[in-house]
Amino acid sequence: MLLIGLLDIYSFIVFGAVIASWVQLPPDNPIGNFLYTVTEPLLGPIRSVLPDMGGLDFSPLVLLFAVRMLRGVLLSAAAGF
Repeated sequence: MLLIGLLDIYSFIVFGAVIASWVQLPPDNPIGNFLYTVTEPLLGPIRSVLPDMGGLDFSPLVLLFAVRMLRGVLLSAAAGF
């Protein structure tokens, strides 16, 4: 169940990155740098695949959906044992 807990924490980190993008933290902010470093490796490729939505970035939504799907699959697999 450690992996499920890590997925939950990562979901909060993605939410934090979304909020940080709204607040527009300064570039030298350590929290902003951490959030960017942890989320951008997954958000960048998703962003490159999604069509342009007129300035709206739906990549965090797609990532959170994928994390929740993976979490559900892991919970189902764990329940089967």
